[in-house]
Amino acid sequence: MQTLPPAPKLPQFGLLVIAPFFLWGTAMVAMKGVIPHTEPFFLAAFRLMPAGLLVLIAAWMMGRPQPKGWQAWVWITVFALVDGTLFQGFLAQGLVRTGAGLGSVMIDSQPLAVALMARWLFREQVGALGWIGLGFGLLGISLLGLPDEWVLGLFQGRFALASLPTDGLAIVRLLFDQGEWLMLLAALSMAVGTILIRYVCRHADPVVATGWHMVLGGMPLLALSLTTEGQPWLGLGISDWGAIAYSTILGSAIAYGLFFYLASKGSLTSLSALTFLTPVFALLFGNLFLGEILSPLQWAGVGFTLISIYLINQRETLLARLQRWRSGAPLQTEP
Repeated sequence: MQTLPPAPKLPQFGLLVIAPFFLWGTAMVAMKGVIPHTEPFFLAAFRLMPAGLLVLIAAWMMGRPQPKGWQAWVWITVFALVDGTLFQGFLAQGLVRTGAGLGSVMIDSQPLAVALMARWLFREQVGALGWIGLGFGLLGISLLGLPDEWVLGLFQGRFALASLPTDGLAIVRLLFDQGEWLMLLAALSMAVGTILIRYVCRHADPVVATGWHMVLGGMPLLALSLTTEGQPWLGLGISDWGAIAYSTILGSAIAYGLFFYLASKGSLTSLSALTFLTPVFALLFGNLFLGEILSPLQWAGVGFTLISIYLINQRETLLARLQRWRSGAPLQTEP
């Protein structure tokens, strides 16, 4: 049997390995900086559609086939509505009400939902480390998404139902006004999109489908902007358009291109371990450029969520290392 060549180690790629996560995190900060001067649906559409066109142009230059048959277009359309329209719509609306760093942490909690759905739909094993990671994630999201006074009151044993609004809709409105729950819905939309891509790839080329899902997913957002947001481009200056271009070209098209290029070189497992860098970059640059400050409880939630993301993404690697350690075999560094 032919032996496959070893996967290239991350250090040989240098800063290229960190680039996608840096671009994703800083793109979140760029979008947050533009939000006060425009409207969320307009921003979401103009980040999504041009990036999709760039991906389609790249796919055409690489000679990748276009979708054929109604099944391919049906799956791409569903993928576009979930991972394009809903994800970017919730993301942009959530940025209006929350910070870029905190929003990025909520978005990158989507591996938790992916693990649960994959367990249910595809019978994938979560494992003990996976369930521990899900527990950390639930705790972290709770600390991030619930008001501090609710959490502190619960820890101090004085949380009372009387402190809540009596109207159920008022409770929902209170939660969603904070923005973290909109970010959580964005993460869930992205997680469903991650599951859908398995079905999409059965009928269409994944790169071409990614480009078309960006273009088609941006159309409802553009329609919502034109009908509900007046003229959101009037308040944009040169720096704002530059931030939108950064989010579109670097934060979407190039970041995804780099990620899939590195993944194709055999370093997907190692890349997955670096997922937590996206919210780290977003938190760092959100603090530097936007003056975003988190409460101690929110920092604790960030910590639990990052631990959760790492355990979920690396549960198989960590389990293999644990088994080698228990058997007395020497530990080896994963490529």
